[in-house]
Amino acid sequence: MLTSDCICTHLRRAARGVSRHYDEALASAGINVAQFSLLRHLQRLDRPSITVLAEAMGLERSTLGRNLKVLQAEGLVALAEGDDQRNRVVLLTAAGAARLQAALPAWEQAQSSLLDQLGEGQRETLVRLLERLA
Repeated sequence: MLTSDCICTHLRRAARGVSRHYDEALASAGINVAQFSLLRHLQRLDRPSITVLAEAMGLERSTLGRNLKVLQAEGLVALAEGDDQRNRVVLLTAAGAARLQAALPAWEQAQSSLLDQLGEGQRETLVRLLERLA
């Protein structure tokens, strides 16, 4: 592997490795880590608009829209009219809640595995540094 002083290169490489770790763990539940994260956000938010959900997840609306289409086709999320006819809200369906519940143990195991590698002190430092860069 080539070495680099570029922070972006190291962050992107780490992000791909971490995503791969979670994706492998979640494969048996039939979702990837991006889909899991989206479903978790829907579980925590109360009928968010697409804009609110995109902001909460740190995604562009177009990226979120593409991800929602996949989950909507699988019946895991639904779109509904919001209070304003120009505004649509995203709903977690019963099937989506069930898929999320089924995936949770795999996510917890993947999370635990990474925490074991880092140790609690380094985890807190990493999260603080990443929040600062975000």
